[in-house]
Amino acid sequence: MPHAEIIAIGSELLTPFRSDTNSLWLTAELNALGIAVRRKTIVGDDELFLEETLRDALRNSPIVITTGGLGPTEDDITRKVVSRVTQRPLVLQAELLDRIRQQFASRGLVMSPNNERQALVPRDAAPLRNEYGTAPGLVIQEGDCLLIALPGPPREMRPMFTAQVRPKLETLAGSVRLRTRMLRVAGLGESQADSLIAPIYTRYANPTTTILFNNTEVELHFTATAPSDAEADALLDELVGQVEEALGANVFSHRGETLEQIIGLRLTVKGYTIATAESCTGGLVAKRLTDVPGSSQYFLEGVVAYANEAKTRLLGVPAELIAERGAVSAEVAEAMAAGIKARAGATIGIGVTGIAGPDGGTDEKPVGLVYVAVAGDFVTTHRKIILPGDRDRIRHLASQAALDLARRSFLL
Repeated sequence: MPHAEIIAIGSELLTPFRSDTNSLWLTAELNALGIAVRRKTIVGDDELFLEETLRDALRNSPIVITTGGLGPTEDDITRKVVSRVTQRPLVLQAELLDRIRQQFASRGLVMSPNNERQALVPRDAAPLRNEYGTAPGLVIQEGDCLLIALPGPPREMRPMFTAQVRPKLETLAGSVRLRTRMLRVAGLGESQADSLIAPIYTRYANPTTTILFNNTEVELHFTATAPSDAEADALLDELVGQVEEALGANVFSHRGETLEQIIGLRLTVKGYTIATAESCTGGLVAKRLTDVPGSSQYFLEGVVAYANEAKTRLLGVPAELIAERGAVSAEVAEAMAAGIKARAGATIGIGVTGIAGPDGGTDEKPVGLVYVAVAGDFVTTHRKIILPGDRDRIRHLASQAALDLARRSFLL
């Protein structure tokens, strides 16, 4: 099975303000063709680093795809570096230059002189037509490696890949197909999940299994290769079915859906409504629920009751209960859940109270102590958890625990 390497080019991708979404999209497209991505690299607008990265990629991968750096400015270096690495001089293609001029003219603009460099193509390279911009892509057969240079803007890169690159790669991919599956797991840590399923997945060389922990839950990624999609799916069905059985109700998603999406779907199917009362999470549970399109069908309201007085005034939590048990307690969490359920007239109420830190903890009630509770028509229950990490992580993990408790208690 052929494999590929992706190089995303642009100094902006090395800042906290821009994400490399092109590599994610290309990986999905390549996997659908049966081509595995073995390495992704982000390189700034630095000729030396890009040259080193490109030389290494050409030595190790039969397919190399770059994105970005094909524009008209001085920091657009891809064309120049590709020329140097492949030892192919840049040649001005008159046809490309005329097309770029026409694109400017069609918008009533005069082409700037620096746009001429976009018509420079390494000798014997095949240009890729850009229907949505001025930067053509490039295809070069460099020994045993197919090098493909694509523009950076997704609105230009994606249609260029789909129309002109994908057909070339379909031929290279041959008859081997690659299929993936993902399960999302709540209520277990990475090591706990692995201990339950390692005896199963280690028996399989195909599919392969990858376990990772994202911000709030464990993800299990399975990849199968076979001569056809149907055969690859059959391999996945066999392994994933056993893994699901071993993990039971801890599995909440089979197609990559988030916990809030799953809860929204089940609330809709059951005709239930939900409301939230939050202290330490500051409205994060409500935010996650309402991030889902169509949540107005089932989400009624949310209250952030940070102060003890607010818990009493807005949610009806008895002041004497807070004084006796403390604001961070199972009893107060349950009272908050029951209070918001009654106030909103919801089927399910969620209550969260805890100590997110960094201050406020004691030996008896340390930072990270959180109580989550859910209230229904006949049952009110809670869960006590002690969460690791900084304030942000504690709040996110607490929101996950609250949503998962609602799922397990009322929505399975």
